[in-house]
Amino acid sequence: MPQQVPTVPAAEVPEDAVVLDVREDGEWVTGHVEGATHIPMGDVPARLGEVPEGDPLYVVCRSGGRSARVAAWLNHNGYDAVNVGDGMGGWEAAGRPMVSETGQPPFVR
Repeated sequence: MPQQVPTVPAAEVPEDAVVLDVREDGEWVTGHVEGATHIPMGDVPARLGEVPEGDPLYVVCRSGGRSARVAAWLNHNGYDAVNVGDGMGGWEAAGRPMVSETGQPPFVR
């Protein structure tokens, strides 16, 4: 039975939260949380040294599935990770600020 992962909706993530975005590159460039660290889910174990220090660390993907798996893995490896349960879709729906890398207005894809 998988361990329960602490989960919060995007609307409740603190403004000064440390955020790890585990979506793929194409998802990241169109819209993400300003100041977030981007490490695609499959790269997290190999890039553990790049995972930001956060207490807790908020992990986000598009809808909460990948981030739940990464948060569980990080918690198992000594981190205090929280899953953003409704992901960037929830972040966008809550009107939280985003930035893009494309020069276009940010959006979640």
